[in-house]
Formats: sequence, C-alpha cells, structure tokens
Amino acid sequence: MASKIKTSSTNAHNLKVLADYCDVNETLKNISQRWKMSLLYNITNGIQHFGQLKKAFPTLSDQILSKRLGELVAEGLANKSCISDTIPQQTLYTPTCKGNALIRIILELQRWGNKDWPHIQQQCCG
Repeated sequence: MASKIKTSSTNAHNLKVLADYCDVNETLKNISQRWKMSLLYNITNGIQHFGQLKKAFPTLSDQILSKRLGELVAEGLANKSCISDTIPQQTLYTPTCKGNALIRIILELQRWGNKDWPHIQQQCCG
C-alpha cells in the first residue's frame, strides 16, 4: 500500500501543480490505481462475485480487493448488491452506465496503444 505523501514535500507540490494546470492528470490519478481498471474490466465481462475476482487475481490481497471494489462503488463505476438466501452471503458487482462508458474509453486507448504506440516508439527511440 502506498504511503501518504507529506503535504510539504516537493512531490506533493508537483502533484498539485499538475492537477492545477491539467485536469487530465487528476482523472488519470483516480483511475490508475493498481488493480482498479482490471477489476472494472472483469466486472463488465461477467466476473462479478468477490470470489471470482479473487480467483482471477490470486496475488491480490482480500484487503486491497475490498478497498478497490469499494472505490469503484463509491465513484459510481460499479453497483454492489447482496444475493439473498446464500450462505455465506454472496455479493454481486455490476458495472454502472458510467463504468461501462469508462471501459469503452479504456478499450479505445488500448486499441490506440496497440496500433500506434509501437510506431511512435520506433520513431522516438529506434
């Protein structure tokens, strides 16, 4: 887990400057936390139970899985519902319209990266 950044540090100042001068950075910071987009992607593709997600990402701790799922719900990217009459009680995560829209953007970014990034890297570095 990442440690808190001291508010008086140069790093904190740089993050504030980036946020003040480019709104994109704040958005990228919010969605780029480790596991977050991978979890949302899997939820949108039918892996919607905590246990299924745990199996899909066996190195992900229960604590971080719970935290990231909670963030997705709090940010309006996923819904959480409990399935009644299950022991132990099962929880189902489903994408919201906002979550589906974000995944479409992420997949478009992936397509761009797969198509254009090797060409860009060759121009810059090759």
